[in-house]
Amino acid sequence: METKNQGFNTKLVHAGDFSDAFGAAVPPIYQTSTFAFKNADEGAARFAGQEAGFIYTRLGNPTIHSLEQKLAELENGSGAIAFASGMGAVSSLYAALLKNGDHMIGSSALYGPSRSLMTSYFKDFGIASSFVNTADLDAVEQAIRPNTKLIYIESPTNPTMVLTDIQAIAELAHEKGILLAVDNTFSSPYIQQPLDLGADIVLHSLTKFINGHADIVGGALIAKDFKLVSLLRKTMAYFGANMDPHQAYMVIRGVKTLALRVERASENAQKVAEYLSAHPKIAWIKYPGLPSFTQYDLAQKQMKLPGAMISFGVKGGLPAGKKLMDNVQLALLAVSLGGVETLIQHPASMTHAGMSAQDRLQAGITDDLVRFSTGIEDAEDIMADLDQALARI
Repeated sequence: METKNQGFNTKLVHAGDFSDAFGAAVPPIYQTSTFAFKNADEGAARFAGQEAGFIYTRLGNPTIHSLEQKLAELENGSGAIAFASGMGAVSSLYAALLKNGDHMIGSSALYGPSRSLMTSYFKDFGIASSFVNTADLDAVEQAIRPNTKLIYIESPTNPTMVLTDIQAIAELAHEKGILLAVDNTFSSPYIQQPLDLGADIVLHSLTKFINGHADIVGGALIAKDFKLVSLLRKTMAYFGANMDPHQAYMVIRGVKTLALRVERASENAQKVAEYLSAHPKIAWIKYPGLPSFTQYDLAQKQMKLPGAMISFGVKGGLPAGKKLMDNVQLALLAVSLGGVETLIQHPASMTHAGMSAQDRLQAGITDDLVRFSTGIEDAEDIMADLDQALARI
């Protein structure tokens, strides 16, 4: 079925699907490492790229390809590459686009391991990096060097909820001949489509909203230009960072309900954010759906919904925040986000612990920051859980 001109929900359900010999309604799991050739000439032609077909699952697989086609259509890209994990995607992004002597600019509050990978490992290969508040275009422009090859942002940032004007930073990047990559994990393609706003590459941790059920780990890169897709795929294959066919099957199953899940979680998050903003024990809150949010107008401009992620601080600082996290009963104290269940965690000691205290402070990741991933439970139950936990502080 041709779905490129269909609506988003139709793409969620049908994009990338294919019929097998038995007419299965769901693309089957091709749990195989290798594929047989009809003859030696066909094998040689496939390896030379002269004939379509699959060779070896590290290089491609029908189930994985089905997912990749779906992701490419959801983000309006030329193609997608699925990875064994989100960090497999980040590693391949860096390796494909940066070489010795190059420079990268990243959001200061970039996902902790994404930042640490660059500053702890890729710097040893002669790649320099600067991390700035990418919401400030002047700061980004001042950080650009003659050897800057990549600007890599998150919007909203994890976990500080800072937005970057994707269209504006794309224009700046392209004026300087620089590629722009956007980690769109916090929003998902249902809320925000960075390629349509001018980005060159979109990254997802499929573990989060796209799969949505906290039962697989995966990543993806989607690019606007097919040459970039080919370069990124080649890097994935060399790194051996390919997704497993069963992983792909699970993500295909999970993503079909993305819009329904994100709408419900975002609706819940709005109610929770309004509740927290009026609570006497909450010191501050950041949520794009609140009119008090500093970048509320930008959120309205480039995001379809404010999303499911909330950051807030509890009066009494870190000790009070720990009491809150130790006393919730419905919310799980766990890293990750974007599942059907509500999660709560402390970034400074968990997801961003690999950053120095100085770097965390510069990024706005204060010790009192609590990150809240709102699930699809009844909003009243989520708020009641927070209420009883806050009462214990």
